[in-house]
Amino acid sequence: MKGRIFGTVVGAAGLAAAAGAVGIARQNRVIGNRAAGEQVAFGALHSPPRVVVADDAVDLHVEIDEPDDFGGPAATDDDLTVVFVHGYSLNLDSWHFQRAAYRGQVRTVFYDQRSHGRSARSAEENCTLAQLAHDLRRVIEHTVPGRCVVVGHSMGGMSVISLAEQHPDLFGDKVVGAALISTTAGGLDPGRVLFPMLPLGLGGRFMGRAVRTLDRGHRIVDLARVWGRAVADVVTDRYAFGDDVPASQVEFVYSMLNATPFAVVADFYPAFATLDHFEHLEPFGRVPTAIVCGTEDKVTPIGHSRKLHSRIAGSSLLECEGAGHMVILEQHKQVTAELDDLISLAQGQVLS
Repeated sequence: MKGRIFGTVVGAAGLAAAAGAVGIARQNRVIGNRAAGEQVAFGALHSPPRVVVADDAVDLHVEIDEPDDFGGPAATDDDLTVVFVHGYSLNLDSWHFQRAAYRGQVRTVFYDQRSHGRSARSAEENCTLAQLAHDLRRVIEHTVPGRCVVVGHSMGGMSVISLAEQHPDLFGDKVVGAALISTTAGGLDPGRVLFPMLPLGLGGRFMGRAVRTLDRGHRIVDLARVWGRAVADVVTDRYAFGDDVPASQVEFVYSMLNATPFAVVADFYPAFATLDHFEHLEPFGRVPTAIVCGTEDKVTPIGHSRKLHSRIAGSSLLECEGAGHMVILEQHKQVTAELDDLISLAQGQVLS
């Protein structure tokens, strides 16, 4: 771990209240079982499915882990809920280690973003970050009886940032903590995001209008992705991870990427090219906010997280030395430890 850097400006009233309640929160601190996910096969963690209907009638696949279903105490309406939001071309399974760690410890909500995983396909015109923010608000409304912490990775982090722009009133009231992992609020080279999803490892300048051309023949593209499995494994390894990781992690990430049709990849691509939300970060200063990124992230480089940290008053920044974009897998114990601290601070807000 390169370092954990804490903000020196704690001016927001909500954050000050959290700081004042740290002593109380520490007494009830949630400590995730950080090794639990290593005992379970990737993709094996599920709860009975639920459906939350988005405001444009798209069905969102949702799963909730209640503490008492896994040996913990029954949650009450006043207890904290942690909502996890996955990244581009992934699905809720990507939170494997965090989900395993918090089972029986805290109430957690996982869902597949529209057009991803088990959620229904969206109309192309609604594949926007603003719509993803509305979806997240809908999930919170239907699954969180009390207050919550929202945790977003990659595009999931962008969804959380968009939530702050579209629904700032939630922060400090319904949302009492946030984690932004391997993400950005703008200035992203969209080619970095798309590279791992292209057939046969094509990338670089092969972007822009070429995405639309590929989309028109998306079935052929999907076949090419399968045919190019050996090359795709190498691309996934290099772009998703910063260091050597078990082959099972590479295969797991590849399986999620490959399960996402290229038509979906193309539908969301324009959202990254126009992303510019750095002027809408103020709501995060009202609540404890943790920012996490690997120093070798090739998709959303560490500079983006440092910029987020500089713009969000009182935020913390965890730089995971040598980790890549899938830091939630690659250095999951560090990520879960940081989430422990965040949840502790958020519990302080709930108790205050």
